[in-house]
Amino acid sequence: MSGIESGVDTPPELSGRETWRALHRHFRPHRRVVALGAFLALVGAATGLAQPLAAKALVDRLGEDGSITGILLLLTGLVLFGTAVESVGSYLLERTAESVVLAARRTLIGRLLRLRLPEVERTQPGDLMSRVTSDTTLLRAVTTQSIVMAATGGLAFVATIVLMGVMDVVLLGVTLGVIVLIGGAVALVMPRIAEATRRSQEAVGEISTVLERAFGAFRTVKASGAEERESAVVEAAAQEAWRHGVRSAKWQSVASTSVGLAVQVSFLAVLGIGGARVASGAISVSTLIAFLLFLFYLIDPVSKLVNAVTQYQVGSAAVARITQAERLETEEESLVDPAGVIPAGAGGAASVTFEDVTFRYREDLPYVHHGVSFEVPGPGMTAFVGPSGAGKTTVFGLIERFYEATGGRVLVDGKDVRDWPLATLRAAIGYVEQDAPVLAGTLRENLVFAAPDASEEAIRNVLLRSRLDGLVARLPDGLETLVGHRGSKLSGGERQRVAIARALLRGPRLLLLDEATSQLDAVNEMALRDVVAEAAREVTVLVVAHRLSTVTLADRIVVMDAGKVRAVGTHEQLVAEDPLYGELAATQFLASAR
Repeated sequence: MSGIESGVDTPPELSGRETWRALHRHFRPHRRVVALGAFLALVGAATGLAQPLAAKALVDRLGEDGSITGILLLLTGLVLFGTAVESVGSYLLERTAESVVLAARRTLIGRLLRLRLPEVERTQPGDLMSRVTSDTTLLRAVTTQSIVMAATGGLAFVATIVLMGVMDVVLLGVTLGVIVLIGGAVALVMPRIAEATRRSQEAVGEISTVLERAFGAFRTVKASGAEERESAVVEAAAQEAWRHGVRSAKWQSVASTSVGLAVQVSFLAVLGIGGARVASGAISVSTLIAFLLFLFYLIDPVSKLVNAVTQYQVGSAAVARITQAERLETEEESLVDPAGVIPAGAGGAASVTFEDVTFRYREDLPYVHHGVSFEVPGPGMTAFVGPSGAGKTTVFGLIERFYEATGGRVLVDGKDVRDWPLATLRAAIGYVEQDAPVLAGTLRENLVFAAPDASEEAIRNVLLRSRLDGLVARLPDGLETLVGHRGSKLSGGERQRVAIARALLRGPRLLLLDEATSQLDAVNEMALRDVVAEAAREVTVLVVAHRLSTVTLADRIVVMDAGKVRAVGTHEQLVAEDPLYGELAATQFLASAR
């Protein structure tokens, strides 16, 4: 399944400069600790460089029949000191790497939860989750270890080459010739590593997307006998991730083993040519031994350089995906202005006006609203009716600023919603969605989700009003009972009552109900209808309704059809004057009669 098919765009190709800027942004807050880790790594490398020189002195001392105890103690001390210093440096870098991942996840999570709704609808949630989890994990190495390995490996490489040149320029030329030859071949595989890693991460995101889809409709999957088919889809995505992961591993193994190959070939060449130079008297045996030790020591800095480049290629793929998520459009950040939130019951019922509003979800899609205009003074109840697809629910989305009107104006209290601080606007609105979502957690957590500071008295009151008091009495742990994933332990009607209670507990100035009683039985519907009617005396209530029993209670009814307002009036007026409303009303009469 391609990125386009799954609703996920292909990550943008970042230039080397853009990739470095993105990496530096993650690395910069920790630069001092990373610098300390790099310094300790350099100290450890320096002790390693001293060991071949000490070995040369040891061989020379043996040739002179001198004491070697001091040199052996020096070598032992160098090994222990170098190991201890490198261990401390490694711990600092590992700890910093985890801090980089934590900071990246905090930033990304904060942005993703502020995404504009159209962005979320264009992108699969599972893929977004994989960017927070697996993609940020790849930042561990590239933002700390890769940078440090490149720096320390490069310095150690240069220092080793200089010392080898001091030992013998001819043997150094032989060594560099082999390294350059094999290094050129390694450079060719680096882009392949980046591409394979990018595709592997995309496949991991696809696994999350498919699993999220399956678990989101778990009962439907089981009821449809679709377990094997869904498993096959997940397995296909896992197979794709495996295939690209293996490809990346293959090229990484080629890169890493090339280091050993370069050293082995260099060793054979140096051993042959160096032996000849010893025989000719050009260099001493101790010089050849020290040079060979430097050659083997060269494995470490060269390996660090290769690993640094490899991890950079792997990290650049993750950075591209993280950067794409960071470029998604987010909503404004604003604090609630207390002056803009007037408590319900204190003359604070909000008015709503649509002035010739046009709207479409994307430029390539047809318009949903074609010049919608109406005015709703507060308080009171206004019902929106019309055929499916008339644009009724979209009215609520525009009021909440989930979407921005393409043309015209949406006014709340005579003020364009785009001029309201977003948090202040939404703090004044209680909204019950059509599917009445309930979050995993306790019943109490769901009730106070929009009003975390609600008092116990307010909670008890809203439980009585929404007919949830009986449910709470039956639950084993009362309000502390876990409701399951998406409220799976509650019935559809109970979930709707929880959603309504959550909205009422907020004490809104404007209450938006999108088919809020569709899953309730007749008794509970009548009870909640009375609750809504009572709330409408103090606040403005807008309701999308298909049941005639709800519509007839409204102070005014807005009839919508094909994205336009065709009539506004009372039930009696519209039955007499509007054929579409008359047809809808007659149909519902017949439905209730059956």
